[in-house]
Amino acid sequence: MRGRRSRARIREAARDLFREQGFDGATLRAIAARAGMGASSIYRHVRSKEELLVQELAALQEDAWTQFRHGDDRSLPTRERLQTFLDVQHTLLVKDRDLTTIALRALTKPEARVARSVLRLNERTVGLLAEILQMGRMRQDLAPDVDVVEAARVLFHITLGARLPWANGLLSAEACRESVRTGVDLLFRGLASRVAP
Repeated sequence: MRGRRSRARIREAARDLFREQGFDGATLRAIAARAGMGASSIYRHVRSKEELLVQELAALQEDAWTQFRHGDDRSLPTRERLQTFLDVQHTLLVKDRDLTTIALRALTKPEARVARSVLRLNERTVGLLAEILQMGRMRQDLAPDVDVVEAARVLFHITLGARLPWANGLLSAEACRESVRTGVDLLFRGLASRVAP
């Protein structure tokens, strides 16, 4: 129980320092001090600040899926369900822009320690998208020969393509959201079932 409380304090301290000083500016020593523990004590709970970043990104991902599931109307067309999930995800990512920016930039540096963990989280997102698409294919919203995993990967890359310019300050959050919506609409022109349900 005490270990769980310590980890919660560390995560909260890390989240605050990442926001205040950026990922590069936050050190494990500063995180430990903010959490009210000695510098050496923190290593009993975490190995690196990258580990803390990945925990935060995983929590964001889980929050997006939970919020989507809470309000999910499975009777809606697949395109609308996907767009709802992507909108929920976007709203959460915008709240933690620094974390999102770090994660996106990590993908351009495969040698970075955090890159492999971020890629695993991205694969989880692809899986969540594929789950929505699979239900759409079963409902005949999608063409029967659609490869839902590949379609989910394309959807993920559409969102990534919109988020990179946003993370680098070239697009507003709303322009990023619209770019994702446009990409989803274009993709669905190719995925949609040619047979009326």
